[in-house]
Amino acid sequence: GFAAAAYLRGVSFIQIPTTLLAQVDSSVGGKTGVNLPAGKNLIGAFHQPSLVLVDPTVLKTLPAREVSAGLAEVVKYGFLGDAAFVAQLETDMQALRSLDFDTIERTVEHCCRMKAAIVHEDEREGGVRAKLNLGHTFGHAVEKLTGYGTYLHGEAVGIGTVMAADLSRRLGYLTAEDVIRVTNLVKAAGLPVRVEGLSAAEAYRAMQGDKKSVGGTIRFIVMTAVGKTVIETADRTLVFDVMHEAGWA
Repeated sequence: GFAAAAYLRGVSFIQIPTTLLAQVDSSVGGKTGVNLPAGKNLIGAFHQPSLVLVDPTVLKTLPAREVSAGLAEVVKYGFLGDAAFVAQLETDMQALRSLDFDTIERTVEHCCRMKAAIVHEDEREGGVRAKLNLGHTFGHAVEKLTGYGTYLHGEAVGIGTVMAADLSRRLGYLTAEDVIRVTNLVKAAGLPVRVEGLSAAEAYRAMQGDKKSVGGTIRFIVMTAVGKTVIETADRTLVFDVMHEAGWA
């Protein structure tokens, strides 16, 4: 996608996603980019594909870890704006992990429709599209500090989603029970919910340099309820409390 955006200042291209994460999220919406040592996807462009061809049967070729990584983005769609979908995922998670075709097909279609609607409203992330970054601010810091290789993107997003839930609680939105519910669904997807030993100060600097920050001010996607999100800034002390709770030094 990035090559297509750059070559001849933009040529047509087709996406044929072969991972669950790509099928439910990254193949839809026209974001293309590459990572730099300084941060995630810092070189890129918005360049919409002419067609996205999704075939859920190819997911049978994936190892279980890749399936779980994709489920991190599936779970994100529920938490960011669809409480009924969260409840459905709590019922369907085992079927999703085992790649039951009907369940996967229904879920992939639901996520694609959600993302397409958001992108149609806000293609270049000037507003509501930013909510798709739920869990990604902390998650991108995990990826950067671990060298973009230790954790798959979805695994980092899973960790980041739990941390975003904790931040939401500290901001007075979620209850402790809500945070447990978020954590349990991430766990049920086969994802890690914490990584210990990272530098909180280094992570905070990474988040300030993330492309989602504005003038060094970090914007977090926080949950005001399970299935409802807003975009907010947060006091530095609260953010460090979240990182320390997660085992970051």
